[in-house]
Amino acid sequence: MKTIIEPFRIKMVEPLPLPSEEQRLNEIKKAHYNLFKLPSEVVTFDFLTDSGTGSMSANQWAQMMNGDESYAGSPSYYRFEKAVQDITGFEFVVPTHQGRAAEALLMKVLLKPNKRVIGNTHFDTTRANIEVNQGVAIDLPIREASESSKYYPFKGNMDLARLEEELKNNHSEISFVIMTVTNNSVGGQPVSMKNIREASGLAHKMGKLFFIDCARFAENAYFIKQRESGYEEASIISIVKEMFSYADGALMSAKKDAFGNIGGFLALKDGAIANDVRTWMVVTEGFPTYGGLAGRDLEALAVGLREILEEDYLKYRIKSTAYLGEGLKSAGFCLVEPFGGHAVYIDALKTLSHLVWSDYPGQSLSVEFYKKIGLRSVEVGSVMLGRRNVNTGIEEPALNELVRLAIPRRVYTQSHIDYIIESAFEMKKNFTSYPGYEFIYQAPVLRHFTAQFKMKS
Repeated sequence: MKTIIEPFRIKMVEPLPLPSEEQRLNEIKKAHYNLFKLPSEVVTFDFLTDSGTGSMSANQWAQMMNGDESYAGSPSYYRFEKAVQDITGFEFVVPTHQGRAAEALLMKVLLKPNKRVIGNTHFDTTRANIEVNQGVAIDLPIREASESSKYYPFKGNMDLARLEEELKNNHSEISFVIMTVTNNSVGGQPVSMKNIREASGLAHKMGKLFFIDCARFAENAYFIKQRESGYEEASIISIVKEMFSYADGALMSAKKDAFGNIGGFLALKDGAIANDVRTWMVVTEGFPTYGGLAGRDLEALAVGLREILEEDYLKYRIKSTAYLGEGLKSAGFCLVEPFGGHAVYIDALKTLSHLVWSDYPGQSLSVEFYKKIGLRSVEVGSVMLGRRNVNTGIEEPALNELVRLAIPRRVYTQSHIDYIIESAFEMKKNFTSYPGYEFIYQAPVLRHFTAQFKMKS
């Protein structure tokens, strides 16, 4: 069948905002062309992020009624702890209010000033937490990650030769290694089991800890099942458990693959590290058995962590994302291929070929998506990941100039996607008229959240 059916029924609905084109033009101007600043009630299709924007299941809502709000020792925590332990195999589970809090705690405990943290490609909050703790974030993506139109099954992989070189040449400067699955910064691309295993082996051989940033662990496992030899008949849970078996711990924004609207965790093998983390978490997150979360949130996450492992859902998730990708490609957009799991990534520099990187083509295309059809996306390029020398003011470009359309889980239907694709064909007619942008305000850290822009003349 060509039609992709959602493997769920809709039980509750909310109105979809339908602002006029004139209203959208006024709103984006008021927001200084930063889509983060738009009120959500003037956004029709909110593809800014898949983080915390998913729809919870009937079972999650039902279990929330069992939420126990005791300050310490809540049974909701123990149900959450068991779900994480069963999936990851890590004994020590530390809940946090979201993923960046888990990152902050890990950096606080393990990262010393001027030391390096190696990753396949650190995402924005990971990099920020490394840098505010005076560390150095090192990205080691494979060469294929920069070739958006070229097919490679695991573009999220870490460059093992460069990792080995870093571990040998800068051994004393390296704190630990983080593998992000899937690799958000290069197009939501998966990491192969072989790459996880060998990167872990190199790190451990050189006495370095190896962590997995597992915000989208189940989607990564499904890609392994689909694309990596030897895993065709494996269950999703067996693949997931093998992935975690190579790590010393995991950090997660549970707002992604756990279907949560809030929440995260650190899961660790080492009890001493866990004790240090818990010492610091009391200062910022709360008591170790609630970690900034209500008991009802812990209950919802415990259910969501198991629901994400359902293969019928994962099959639908990956196929529906690819459906949007194929539609945008047929409309004339240049995309990162193969398509990722949680999002479609547009190569804005190739799509808007009349612009150069310093015109921030990703920002330009994101603004036009909103102006034309009320769709909010996010730039993942030199606005988000580029670097500015604070002394000289000179800008350095990111690896790619991308626009990410992150699809919230269990929220939009295929007819919504068909409408977006139909509108994309109309957008293609005016690509050459889309303007470049420049900053009029930027913060020193995570500038894309609060930046202000103006059109270039």
